[in-house]
Amino acid sequence: MAVTVTEAEARKVAFGAFVGTALEWYDFFLFGTAASLVFNRLYFASDDVVVATAGAFASFAVGFLARPLGAAVFGHLGDRIGRRKCLIITVALIGFVTGAIGLLPTYFSIGVAAPVLLTLLRLLQGVAVGGEWGGAVTLAVEHAPKEHRGRYAAMPQIGSPIGTLLSSGAFLLVSLLPPESFDAWGWRLPFLAAFPLLYIALWIRRRVEESPLFEQLLKEDELASSPVTQVFRHALPQLLVGAGSAFLGIGGFYLITTFVISYGTANLGMPRSLLLTATLVAAAVEIVVLVVGGRMAERFGPGHITLIGGVVSALVAFPTFWMIDTTNPALVIIGVTLAVACLSIPYAVSGALLTDLFPARLRYSGVALSANVAGIVSGFVPLLATALLTVSDGQSWSAALLLVVIALITAASGALAPRIALAHDEVVSR
Repeated sequence: MAVTVTEAEARKVAFGAFVGTALEWYDFFLFGTAASLVFNRLYFASDDVVVATAGAFASFAVGFLARPLGAAVFGHLGDRIGRRKCLIITVALIGFVTGAIGLLPTYFSIGVAAPVLLTLLRLLQGVAVGGEWGGAVTLAVEHAPKEHRGRYAAMPQIGSPIGTLLSSGAFLLVSLLPPESFDAWGWRLPFLAAFPLLYIALWIRRRVEESPLFEQLLKEDELASSPVTQVFRHALPQLLVGAGSAFLGIGGFYLITTFVISYGTANLGMPRSLLLTATLVAAAVEIVVLVVGGRMAERFGPGHITLIGGVVSALVAFPTFWMIDTTNPALVIIGVTLAVACLSIPYAVSGALLTDLFPARLRYSGVALSANVAGIVSGFVPLLATALLTVSDGQSWSAALLLVVIALITAASGALAPRIALAHDEVVSR
């Protein structure tokens, strides 16, 4: 199947995908920051600090558990009623939910209903996120000429570091308020900012045209009757390889950010500000890597770039933790940034690789399920790294070894992906 698009159309759609995913990750990461700074005290209030913190992080984890559900629901709808309609729903849902969190009364106002409602909102947020990225990258790729798929597929990926920078920056600003003002209303401002951001995202998304490949499938009556079921029945190897290829970009990122912040503060006694600064620097560098990586995918293929990124990440795993263990601020920032830059190489081409694995009639479902299978496993990576650290008597080589394993899984998946791809459609420019 072949359709024709203009470069102008491809750029407009890719920008729309980027804006939506930037809002998606801003909202998703915002909850994680608030879970450790606010929710443990104002929503899961307890005399036992451990219980309060555990409750806050349990609500955070619900978002990961809900993502595969969102992938299945919106994957099915995206392959049946259209990519554009689903993406308008997902971006509206995640923006509305995040804004609603900013309006939610605390435990001290409505009692146990507060943490229950917060957890339900997080559940809805996870469902929306589970359907957003797969649709965004599918729509961007299906508007892109085949020779330029890499650069356009990388656009939604850039939303992740932008979301990191925006959410961290927003909380950094409101944290400058006096503690009583921060607790009373200051922390709500980053969440309430989701409402105007949602308006902008919806305005851009509504101007985006439907995928020409989907319209062709609709015209020729070739839509899959049950796309999610067919992915599991006829494309299970592609699903597993796709999840493996995305593992490093998601799980490795949580290892180098979430786990390292905990390890650096609790085990090495470093200030949290230093580790947050390292994360922000790494996110800024990641943007450059994603842009370059997308272009490299067009020249060498996303499978080869994924393989290279996995191998390089495995090679820098131990040096990264050696630098972190020095507690020298410059070396810590370099170590975190180096690791994130390397694992961002396969992340840059993840969209191009996953969309190549599945034909248009199953693509939204296949891409969304692959990414979110990787996502739900990745959500347990910091916990596994913590357990390994305990077993190894606090030695960081155990976490480095875990990063090596994750990296090699992604490298192997990158090598396998071109050999089992099912896609056979093509977009050409005019």
